[in-house]
Formats: sequence, structure tokens, C-alpha cells
Amino acid sequence: MTVPTAEVPVGSLLEVWGDPIAHSLSPQIHAAAYAALGWDWTYGRRRVAAADFAGEVGRLAPAFRGLSLTFPLKAEAFAAAAARDRTAELTGAVNTLVRVGGQWRGFNTDVGGIVGDVRAHGLDTIETARIIGAGATATSALVALAQLGAHTVDVVARRPDAAHALAQLGERLSVAVSIAPLETVRPAPVALTVSTLPGGADLSEDTARRLASSGGLLYDVVYGHWPTPLATAWQTTGAPAVNGLGMLVRQAVLQIRAFRTGDVEQPLPDEDTVVDIMARALVGD
Repeated sequence: MTVPTAEVPVGSLLEVWGDPIAHSLSPQIHAAAYAALGWDWTYGRRRVAAADFAGEVGRLAPAFRGLSLTFPLKAEAFAAAAARDRTAELTGAVNTLVRVGGQWRGFNTDVGGIVGDVRAHGLDTIETARIIGAGATATSALVALAQLGAHTVDVVARRPDAAHALAQLGERLSVAVSIAPLETVRPAPVALTVSTLPGGADLSEDTARRLASSGGLLYDVVYGHWPTPLATAWQTTGAPAVNGLGMLVRQAVLQIRAFRTGDVEQPLPDEDTVVDIMARALVGD
């Protein structure tokens, strides 16, 4: 299926970088979108270590229009950007670089990916939420929750000391952030729980059950290890649990917007159709 398209640069080169990178699903969903849009764009992948990032960027040919960045390169991409969008500035992370006027412009589309997919699962606005984990993804999750309208967010983490930066970010966002230890917390009910734990994270059954009993919708950013122990606990209570594949698609849509115009706010032609095509590409349809 081809959707109506607007004029775009011909023959643009794009890649996703990270270390490791062989597991990335980005090439297949980007390729599906470009084919649907009728764009002559090529999207590959490259394994790049953090220490090599600056040199690799400096050697890119002029035909490269943009990059997607995953672990461990988001801080390096932030430093490389001459200009950044607000979500990148708030999180200190860039997952999208676009060459505009000979300079790199940085975006964090993970935030918008979470917001768009949570809304797609029926939560247009929320007041209370919980984040499990305190790493880099938790920072994007907190900004996303603020955009969804949350005014109170509980952060539960194995190392509560690591969550202090989230509390400081909450002050900037006008969100009250509380911090508690993961294994002993007795959480109050919330409408949404965002888990940023790695897929293979060890979690006791008791902790998972306690979180599930009051956690509302579980939005687990993991998609390679499913169901996670948390998702299993949610399912035993009958509460809904979804993985991060929808986030992957929706943040990629925002990347493609940026690659096309340098503006993540400018929708793609017939974007709903493009989103559907990208989602079906993940399951081989």
C-alpha cells in the first residue's frame, strides 16, 4: 500500500546506531514506512560504541540525513546536537539526530512515543502514576507522564538514591515525585504504571503482586522479553498489561517526521495508515 506523499529529498541515507545493535527492529519498521510513503530512503544499522561516536559522526557522508540512537549513545548524541527540542533538554538524552543546514538538530522522540501509545490504549489524561526503575528511560517516562497530565508520580527503585534526579526533574515539570524502595513499598492506587526495568530483571513474586494490585494499566517498555514477571503478575489480577512495541512504532513515526522536515510536529501524509503499516511490519504481516 502506498499513501499520498509530499515532496521529500531523494535518496536520503539514515541509520540506527547502538552497541549492541543487531537486535534492533528499527530497520524493518522504518523500511515499511518509507515503502508505504514512496520515498527513496535507505535505513541501515551500525554498531557504534560510545567512545567511537564522535569520530563516526564526523566521517558521515553528506548524503546522511539523520540517525536514530539507542543505548549507549543518547548522551553522546545530546552533546553532538547544535540545537535540541525541549524533551531532549529536559531528559538530557537525544535519540534522533537530523542534519539541518549543515548542523545536527537533536530530538527525544521516546517521550512522544510513550505519550502516543498510552493514549492509544485509552488513557488520554492521567492524574496519578507510578514509575518502576530510576534509569535513563525513567527520565523520559516522567516527562511523558507530565505531558499526559500527571500531577503525582511515585517512583519505586531498587536504589532509591538513584531517583533523586527524577525528583528534581519533577519540580521543573510541576509534578510531585515521591521515592520508595522497590522491594518493601506498599503502593497507593494509581491509574498507570510505567515499568522501565530491563526485560531480564529479577523481581520477587511478592513485589510483583503488590505492584500489580494497585497499579492500573501496566505500560512495560520492554518488548524483547514478554511477558515480563511484572506483566505476568498483572495478568493474574486481570489488570491490563502492554509491552513497548507500540512505543517503538510511535517514536519512530516522530523520527520520520523529523527526518522529513526537521519538525516533529508536522504529521506524515495519511499518518494513521503509516502507523498501521509499521505495526504490522513488526509481526510480519
